Amino acid sequence: MTTPLTTVTPGDGIEQLGPYRVRPGTLLPFGATRVADGINFSVHSHSAAAMALVLFRAGVREPVATLPFPPHFRRGAVYSMTVLDLDADDLEYGYLVRGGADGQPERVLTDPYARVFPGRTVWGREVDAGDPYPYRAGVARSEFDWGDDRPPRLAKDELVVYELHTRGFTRHPSSGVAAPGTFAGLAEKIPYLRDLGINCVELMPIFEFDECDNPRHDPAAGRRLVNYWGYHPVGFFAPKAAYGPADDLRRLVRLLHAEGMELILDVVLNHTAEGDERGPTISLRALDNAAYYMLTEDGGYRNFSGTGNTLNGNDPIARTLLLDCLRYWVTEFHVDGFRFDLASVLSRGPDGVPMGNPPLLEAIAADPILRDVTLIAEAWDAAGLYQVGSFPHYCRWAEWNGRYRDSLRSFLRGDPGSVNELATRMVGSPDLYGCRGPAASVNFVTAHDGFTLRDLVSYNEKHNEANGEANRDGEANNLSWNCGVEGPTDDPDVLALRDRQVRNALLLLLCAHGVPMLQAGDEFGRTQQGNNNAYCHDGELTWLDWDMARTNAALVRFTSDVIAFRRAHRVLRPGTHVRGVSEDGTALPDVSWHGVRPDEPDWSAAGRLLAVMFSGAEVPGYGPDIVYLAANTGAETVAVRLPALPGGLSWARFADTHDHTEPSVRPGWERPVADPAHLPLGPRSVVVLTAVPAAEEDRT
Repeated sequence: MTTPLTTVTPGDGIEQLGPYRVRPGTLLPFGATRVADGINFSVHSHSAAAMALVLFRAGVREPVATLPFPPHFRRGAVYSMTVLDLDADDLEYGYLVRGGADGQPERVLTDPYARVFPGRTVWGREVDAGDPYPYRAGVARSEFDWGDDRPPRLAKDELVVYELHTRGFTRHPSSGVAAPGTFAGLAEKIPYLRDLGINCVELMPIFEFDECDNPRHDPAAGRRLVNYWGYHPVGFFAPKAAYGPADDLRRLVRLLHAEGMELILDVVLNHTAEGDERGPTISLRALDNAAYYMLTEDGGYRNFSGTGNTLNGNDPIARTLLLDCLRYWVTEFHVDGFRFDLASVLSRGPDGVPMGNPPLLEAIAADPILRDVTLIAEAWDAAGLYQVGSFPHYCRWAEWNGRYRDSLRSFLRGDPGSVNELATRMVGSPDLYGCRGPAASVNFVTAHDGFTLRDLVSYNEKHNEANGEANRDGEANNLSWNCGVEGPTDDPDVLALRDRQVRNALLLLLCAHGVPMLQAGDEFGRTQQGNNNAYCHDGELTWLDWDMARTNAALVRFTSDVIAFRRAHRVLRPGTHVRGVSEDGTALPDVSWHGVRPDEPDWSAAGRLLAVMFSGAEVPGYGPDIVYLAANTGAETVAVRLPALPGGLSWARFADTHDHTEPSVRPGWERPVADPAHLPLGPRSVVVLTAVPAAEEDRT
């Protein structure tokens, strides 16, 4: 430290620390808070013998003052102090732990409750290796005018989730936005999302992270790789400064809400950017290492996250931090929910053993501030704990359904035995979520972690050579199929098949019971050239090329049609699991299974046809809500005989992926089926029909 600790001069309530006037602070909230006469600082540490506040001026490398917390300013393990008459707009700060029990050398730490990191506003600006104070916090404002903002509070079974990367969504020059790669740029794309039919946007991590902490290089291009995805949090309370001011995020939320759309944050509460003993000491390690991290018997770091350390979320100290974090984003940013990265980590006790009743997960589920928000678990971790269907849910948690993803991919390939498995997934996985209902199943085919949808039908193998790890990283078992050629091709038959497979996947996903999730750009054929672990690339490989949305407008239209069809038919989004029976004993059963002939499904390993009919309550002025879906993964056309309908109804076609000229129509404009006794179902294709009043058969 270049500035010595100043001495304390006692006074009457207000005391003098060098040139600064201070008084005992308020214990809560933690962090730096503007108060009427100054700034209140509050931080807690059980292991510290003493604590000092280190003040900086913006842009000035060395601190301007180091103010020790007087001993009588400490209550329990909390150090709090109000510094009077500070200019908060030109202030940065950190903390200095003295006499820590963990043996860490003295260094300036960032505030674990930091609301803003002023020095991180420019994407890609590397931390100066010689700077001993790289993550200085600022003092945030909270004066945003929310107006009449109201959260949509959509029923969970109404959601259509769209996962996107804030920077990559609009960074490409083709995006046409004024502020590419930012919250403001994303806000400009809300009309596109609305027209597509999306009502829930899920942002990949936006907690402050250091995009320059990746030491690897692209072996071919030689350029430095980055931490692009952001699954490496530096702070839990600060929006990524390079994505724009915090108020731009608030405006984004307000605009989404005005369109009836919700915002979910992908949050990383399982580890931090401090890594293991070789990583940097940023904050938690020096404040309370043993409380915040899972440690081995010899003091090393347990690594269930695959990143070097694992947060000890079921310790009371860490649990308080994580709960405060979630409450903060709901109260200060009005977010509507969270998707929890590697959520199974949060079920582990301090020794790493899964707990039967994890206090953190129960507390999140029961918290009054979080009562109405969506909670989605990625119900596995990097150490092999797989809890899909068995995650501790407390009747609140939904899950990324990895089994849905895998069964749909296997079915699309035509794998033996895949028909029976997919049938269970299509009705909301009652074997996994029987007591929770279909909305507990977040269904997806692709996500950020893995192939894009276009690559899923274009590559048999991952191609991650540009990641600098000799193609050893990324999932090897992708259940993908390249349709006969690996990667790019000019073969028209292969291209047509790939187009059909993409539509098959979208149609099956959006007609399945549960909550569908799309990956941004899949609706217009985005590719990462076979890279299924593009976490380290910031460029053309990961940015969405909006020219493709125009080139592939037909696929965008198809996706929009299917989302609208899902919204128009309640039978595709039931609140409870279907049972295959009629409510009154006289109507059609709510679900029935078929084959080439009605009521004769083929569940054998050799089966290649999945046919299901959903039937629901009457739609006023329209008739019963009935949808029939048939999917053929065989190489030959199959003639399917359709189930009989009640009198006065006829079958009409909504979608047929084998029809390259018109694979779908807008709901309400379905075309009558020419011959219900012999519906041709083309090779590797999906057909969706709906029942319409016979008088409407002549609609065009």
